[in-house]
Amino acid sequence: MIAFLSGTIESLTADTAVIDVGGVGYEVNISAEVSSGLSTIGTGNAVKLYTYTYIREGQVALFGFMSRDDLSLFRQLITVSGIGPKGGLSLLSVLSADDLRFAIVTGDAKMIARAPGIGKKTAERLILDLRDKISSAYAPAQDDMGADLFPGGAGPDGRHGAETGTPVSDAVEALIALGYSRAEASHAVKRCGETQDTEKILRAALRYL
Repeated sequence: MIAFLSGTIESLTADTAVIDVGGVGYEVNISAEVSSGLSTIGTGNAVKLYTYTYIREGQVALFGFMSRDDLSLFRQLITVSGIGPKGGLSLLSVLSADDLRFAIVTGDAKMIARAPGIGKKTAERLILDLRDKISSAYAPAQDDMGADLFPGGAGPDGRHGAETGTPVSDAVEALIALGYSRAEASHAVKRCGETQDTEKILRAALRYL
């Protein structure tokens, strides 16, 4: 397996890049977002792409990403029935990794289905399969110093004994899934005031982050 390519950009299209590594050109399948990033870097310049090697029935293909985080999300996407490597790239071409995680955590099948080749049923299956995995990938409630954020059993809204699965706790988990620390997410949510709508909490909290 090829974990990454480090070389210079030989050529670039909307969905492929050729990376010159020591005189050998590797053709890599890429998303529109990666293509845009590589275009900014420019041909002839150095680049490092983290790669997924796809092997099936004699076919070998490379899929490249600008960060390990994006590669990790791609690996999760292709575990979902009906979403192969091309479907994973399609999703990451229409939505950034953070936007896609946001859509998964908040159950926004309509946004996910904007990707070509991804219908409503596939989007709903993706949410069902990955929502818990994305949320559970983050550490328990601790602040940036490693101390419990809510000592004595206080919930993410700052009240002791707060239940999980509430709009407030769901909003905190959604922000964590987008890459914010639990401390950042919790502090932002607490500034939003009282509401019973997770989406409204998220939109308000993002203005503070």
